[in-house]
Amino acid sequence: MGSRSSSSLTPTEPLPQVIPFPSEPGADRAPKQRPQTLHHGVLSALRDLIVRSELLPGTRLTEAVLCERLKVSRTPLREALKVLSHEGLVEILPNRGARVVSLALEDVRHLFEVIAGLEALAGRLACQRITDAEICDLKSIHFQMQASFIRRDLPQYFQLNQTIHKRLVAAAGNPVLAATHENLNARLLRARYLASQTDQERWAAAMREHELIIDALNRRAPEELADLLREHLWHKYETIKTHFDRL
Repeated sequence: MGSRSSSSLTPTEPLPQVIPFPSEPGADRAPKQRPQTLHHGVLSALRDLIVRSELLPGTRLTEAVLCERLKVSRTPLREALKVLSHEGLVEILPNRGARVVSLALEDVRHLFEVIAGLEALAGRLACQRITDAEICDLKSIHFQMQASFIRRDLPQYFQLNQTIHKRLVAAAGNPVLAATHENLNARLLRARYLASQTDQERWAAAMREHELIIDALNRRAPEELADLLREHLWHKYETIKTHFDRL
């Protein structure tokens, strides 16, 4: 911007007075967390407590205790419980609160049978529809997951692992498939997490299987990728079955 001309404001002209607006009560304090952000924060925190077995299957979820633990009010907590109930992680008990869902081994098997079929189909479709940019993104996430494995950072590894599976399913370009997969997979998060934690050899094998999955996707080999995904998930089920009493 150019400098203002000296003739535009002479010494005899009064300087304009700036009148501040009155501040609202509490304006000097930090802004409150937005309701939507708060809701997702509570949901994520509560889900993690269940997935990592800090809240065991069958545990009654007392609102007062959880509100104190998560430092939130009852409203966002209840909203989070409703979402987790829809995901199959929590059971809402009429007039009695809620509790963490307990899965029987047969339930786990049934879920893996369906999810393995969904991911195999997603793999075939993704080979036809995925873009080169999306493959590059998946490779990047895979390398991050590999680094987490080397550091033995299971929480970070698990998060990246789930991201890879979700991205691959999304690349199929079928929203019905993606929604069905997300709904069913949520019910197995705890079992899948603890299987990696319990069986270190299986964790290493899963890492090698992911390398083969990324390679098949990169070559756009639909049948090979479908078989790899189905075997990968079934190996996970076999691990869960072996250690089910400890999960």
